[in-house]
Amino acid sequence: MKLLKSSKFWTLSTLICVIVYAASCTKSDQVVIPDAGATPSTTLVSVKTTVAPTIDGTIDAVWANATAISFIPTVPDPGNGLFTGYNGEQYPAKLRSMYDATNIYFLLEVTDATKSVNVSPWYFNPAMNVAGATGWQKEPSSKTLDVNGNLVRDGFGEDKFAMLWNINNSCPKFVTQTCYASCHVFTPYLDYTPNPKTQPMAASPVMNSNSNNGNHYTNGQFEKIDMWWGKLGYISSDPSMNIMDDNYQDYAGGAAVTNLTGGSANGRHIDGVIIDTAKTYYWPYAPHYTAYSSTLGTPAAGQMPAMGEVSNSQNLKLDGTGASVAVPIWVIPNAAANFILPADTASSGKAKKVKAVASTGVLTFTDGTTLDPTVGTNYQRTGDPITGPTAMYSVPAYINIPITGGRADIICATTYTGTGWIIEYKRALKTSDVLKQDIDFSGLQDQPFGVAYWNKSNNQHGINPNLTLTFKK
Repeated sequence: MKLLKSSKFWTLSTLICVIVYAASCTKSDQVVIPDAGATPSTTLVSVKTTVAPTIDGTIDAVWANATAISFIPTVPDPGNGLFTGYNGEQYPAKLRSMYDATNIYFLLEVTDATKSVNVSPWYFNPAMNVAGATGWQKEPSSKTLDVNGNLVRDGFGEDKFAMLWNINNSCPKFVTQTCYASCHVFTPYLDYTPNPKTQPMAASPVMNSNSNNGNHYTNGQFEKIDMWWGKLGYISSDPSMNIMDDNYQDYAGGAAVTNLTGGSANGRHIDGVIIDTAKTYYWPYAPHYTAYSSTLGTPAAGQMPAMGEVSNSQNLKLDGTGASVAVPIWVIPNAAANFILPADTASSGKAKKVKAVASTGVLTFTDGTTLDPTVGTNYQRTGDPITGPTAMYSVPAYINIPITGGRADIICATTYTGTGWIIEYKRALKTSDVLKQDIDFSGLQDQPFGVAYWNKSNNQHGINPNLTLTFKK
């Protein structure tokens, strides 16, 4: 949830403007009527149940006992171009909740006319297969625009949603600002102290709409926010992936980093990582955290195994000795696939591992077989070059690995209905967390929260702040 401050509605000096801005995201000529069967409200009442719903992405009869509230996450216009191409888009939603002695349950329904789960897939572009380069390219994860704001290529991002919660009421601003409490604005950092110096971004006739940056971090050393991160393509790819990614946000090093040119100021982390004894003295300045491995195989010392969406990308030299280029690691030959799963990469799996790439674009697999993307057009784009589909046999950009440990606290299943998503999820009222990275619901206290939704995009998302969860005892 990379949220930014609006130059029109939000000033640093007035907290009132924050609330006004959050409420003013919806353009008056774009108001969408929420789905029937829900009451427009900012208060979600979680009702006690003796029958737990089955978390399978279908709506059990027991959900009729919970009152749905309707709201409309809307993409704001922060005024700096971060959400260009998506400003004003709205995603009507309904939300219900129940709880029992052990768990809290949620049912989120979002109106979305397109099921977007094929994230930045690989395809082959013969026009880019020139000397020193390769035609193996990835689709953009968000809309690509020219300098005049015209669409150059539609985005291939993943439908996603997120919820933010105030851990132990540690973040005072969260009470009135929810999502916006940890939202900070900064332009791309330029640090002129290293050698060679970091240079400003060069002007380009084509830009991705997320050319400016923004991140989340809290405003005090002991403030933490719980971030539930639901990637709908990942979750729906296989039953073993029926988990939301449990994350948290922290201070990101405080003023020593956030006020420093070159500071990373990124307070978003996956559950389980903590600040360790190492220190980062070079750009980008930041605290040093323990980390998960970003690749398959045995993790390095101090790293946890790869999990979640792991990049299906590697660098190989053209013809073995030429320029280094990026190509897929695993390919399921002659197949239309949105995901690669662990079973696909096993010895008896259908995916083959790429060991070489020729200057012609031909891929050679470890079993000695090859794939020539210039034979026919199955690996090439067809149709409209701006809004048309990717290649019929596009190659997945990610390998989906089951999430475990502290990141796996939230069980989630989802179904696409043809007009939107049914998203069903549960979490223990109180987890086994000892790192203060999870919210504790066991006291049944009112909890402010915010919801965001991404529609076929990378960081551009609709926002609905200032919601409240209350428990009907």
